[in-house]
Amino acid sequence: MTADSLLDRLGRDGFVVIPSAIAPEQVTKLRDAAESTTAYARAGKWPHVRTLPKQFPPWPAKGPNPAAEGIWGVQGILHPDMPHRELYTALYFSDAVVGPTRELLQCGDDELVMELCNLLVRPDRDFELRWHRDDIAATATAEEELERLNRPAFSAQWNLPLYDDASLVVVPGSHRRARTDVERAADPFEKVLPDQLVVKLNAGDVVFYNNNILHRGVYDSTKPRMTLHGSAGHVDGAAVRARNVLQHGCKDWIDRCDFSVLDEATRARAEAMRKRLIKLGQEHSDVGYSLDG
Repeated sequence: MTADSLLDRLGRDGFVVIPSAIAPEQVTKLRDAAESTTAYARAGKWPHVRTLPKQFPPWPAKGPNPAAEGIWGVQGILHPDMPHRELYTALYFSDAVVGPTRELLQCGDDELVMELCNLLVRPDRDFELRWHRDDIAATATAEEELERLNRPAFSAQWNLPLYDDASLVVVPGSHRRARTDVERAADPFEKVLPDQLVVKLNAGDVVFYNNNILHRGVYDSTKPRMTLHGSAGHVDGAAVRARNVLQHGCKDWIDRCDFSVLDEATRARAEAMRKRLIKLGQEHSDVGYSLDG
């Protein structure tokens, strides 16, 4: 698969799947770590969780067990206090993730910005996200949608499942246009929109997608789910990306991350990416939140 074909497919469809991005042995190691991380979070030992039924940040992190009402994700898995962070760090900065990111952003290591890495898990009860674009409000007019969509994305967002996953539902091509009248009038939890597609992934595949494609999530509480969910940005997109990234609270701990597990070359890449994220946090404060709910 060539760099152009990745970029062409992302540009045309708004998403691109790379099969078998990581080896089965790595899937197994990461799955074991993710199982432990999820149990740790469900037991109330990790405050940074995506709590049910809240869809978007901020999620509450108070009380003796923030996970008491159920969770559907674990935030900040590169955090210096997170068990198994070494495995997650090695994946996030690996060629398997950074290579396609560079191709899709058409940039080199010296232009990449560290952003987010979280874990999406089986919810404690069935749960669905409404149709949305990650950084464009549902109340946006067609003109407002196009104003953002016509600018570069400046980010590469990805899901990498450790179990087979068919939770992501997208409308291909919708990242290049405003919503249609049908989409705008539809119930936010409409089961089927015209031309929608369920993105079916095998364990170890990775899907990169434009986070402003029209999409939703459908999560089945009876099926195992451990899906790593991350992004990296382009340094030229600082003002565009600031709110989408900093709303997750990463600037509070990113300076303490430990990259000693990485080889020398990868560690240099990671340190430079982190410095650009710290700079982003210094230059942008009180960014607020992208979406309500």
